[in-house]
Amino acid sequence: MELRHLEYFVAVAEECHFTRAAQRLMVSQSGLSAAVRELERDLGTALFARTTRSVGLTDAGRALLAEARRTLAAARAAKDAVAAVQGLLRGTLTVGTEQCIAGVHVPGLLARFHQRHSQVEIRLRQAGSAQIVEEVGSGRLDLAFAIDCGDTPRTVRTLPLTDEPMLLLCHPDHRLAGAGEVSWDELRDEPFIDFHSDWGPRRVGDAAFAAAGIGRQVLLEVNDVHSLLDLVRESLGVALVPQHFTCKPEAAGLRAVPLAGAGRLTYSSVTALPHEESTSPAARGLLGLLRTSTS
Repeated sequence: MELRHLEYFVAVAEECHFTRAAQRLMVSQSGLSAAVRELERDLGTALFARTTRSVGLTDAGRALLAEARRTLAAARAAKDAVAAVQGLLRGTLTVGTEQCIAGVHVPGLLARFHQRHSQVEIRLRQAGSAQIVEEVGSGRLDLAFAIDCGDTPRTVRTLPLTDEPMLLLCHPDHRLAGAGEVSWDELRDEPFIDFHSDWGPRRVGDAAFAAAGIGRQVLLEVNDVHSLLDLVRESLGVALVPQHFTCKPEAAGLRAVPLAGAGRLTYSSVTALPHEESTSPAARGLLGLLRTSTS
């Protein structure tokens, strides 16, 4: 089994198409197909279920995919480690982040890293916390800035960034806008505006409502902070948000109401990384800059 074969296999698995995978890798389709067949012979099983219209993973292929990604990530980390010993930091740094993470200014941090290590190619992926933390665990991301949702994979470690309360955000004419605090029971029949299910605020809110034994109506789902604030401004629903969202210009004039007593929520942002032995030199370099900026 060669690393090249695993790289080809992962590309086909992610693209679900041999032609697109070959274009992505800049190799011939016949060479790609031959490498995948050789890998299947080595393993003694089919990895893809092929039809004239689609390419899908078999059970064996799904089992191999996570391990192949980790193996390729480990191989890249090994090469980068040797370069680091020689006084060089090079290769690729793949970073994931959820929108508007408190405790780190991601653009500024990446700019500082680029100034110091211009030979490292930086790649950034923005998505929900659940997804990017899983991608750290599978080796697709070197590290991620995410929300601690309490279900971190065993292959991932987290380092704290900051904690803040979550608040109810509503239009100034809403019935709860003048309340000193609000209980979970008062939110039972409210229409909510929230993010998709893998985003940190949504997961923290869903868990809190479930723990309180109260269902809620999420009628409007968005994938960016500004849309959420605009919808609250139009009085189309209320939102449960981390405190720093209320400082954004789009939140001006809206009302932020604390949650009552034992119902108060802590919203924790973290840096998610592989375990120490699997963390790449580039990720360690970025983490060092982060610690310097927050010390």
